[in-house]
Amino acid sequence: MQTNKSPKVTLVGAGPGDPDLLTIKGAKALASADVVLYDALVNHRLFQYVPGKTKTVFVGKRKGFKAFAQDEINELIVSHAFSYGHVVRLKGGDPFVFARGTEEIEYIESFGIPCEVVPGISSALAVPASQGVSLTRRGTAQSFWVITGTTSQQKLSKDLYHASRSTATVVVLMGMSKLGEIVRLFRNEGKGAMPVAVIQNGTTQNENVGVGTIDTITYVVKEKQLSSPAVIVIGEVVRESHKLKQYYRQAMAVSG
Repeated sequence: MQTNKSPKVTLVGAGPGDPDLLTIKGAKALASADVVLYDALVNHRLFQYVPGKTKTVFVGKRKGFKAFAQDEINELIVSHAFSYGHVVRLKGGDPFVFARGTEEIEYIESFGIPCEVVPGISSALAVPASQGVSLTRRGTAQSFWVITGTTSQQKLSKDLYHASRSTATVVVLMGMSKLGEIVRLFRNEGKGAMPVAVIQNGTTQNENVGVGTIDTITYVVKEKQLSSPAVIVIGEVVRESHKLKQYYRQAMAVSG
């Protein structure tokens, strides 16, 4: 298909999962899209903002299966922009938090195609907040780390070694397959009693939560059958969450 429309791309952050957490600007971008290329973690209820005539293309990853490699996604964005006009690249969370937004923009703009970014609410912030976990709190945590659990080489991020030695709250995305390694890191730093929350499918109707400590969290995850996508939160702020206090007391009673 060829069109007389000028090519344009908008990277839109879809938010953490709850469709109501899409920004107004993101909804407006979807409403004006000629094509939407979307990832696996995008809530399909967001398609209510997409016109019926608009083409939608799944380019995400599910359970280790990639529909397209990143280079192929880049090419699809550009080819669809030239063929259809306005392409919305819909990405879970925020386009610039472990989402390769910069790589896509660099490729798109190398063809002279204008590109706009609509920030999204990152699961790193929203998912803990939805469970009453304040990543910073006066007298408890002065800062927080947001770290990918698994690098592009499928290794544990080296930043976790540094984070395990800090007093900051640590938020780990894409870390469930490395949970055992993460636990060993913190245990080696004498932090076996450090509170931990694992929040699966955060902000959605399928949300599931497990709370424990570094010493117990792997057992909690197994018992509750928690898996990806999940956010791991490590720090004393977990203990102080008004929503998770009861979970934490129960977990401590069992471990005691």
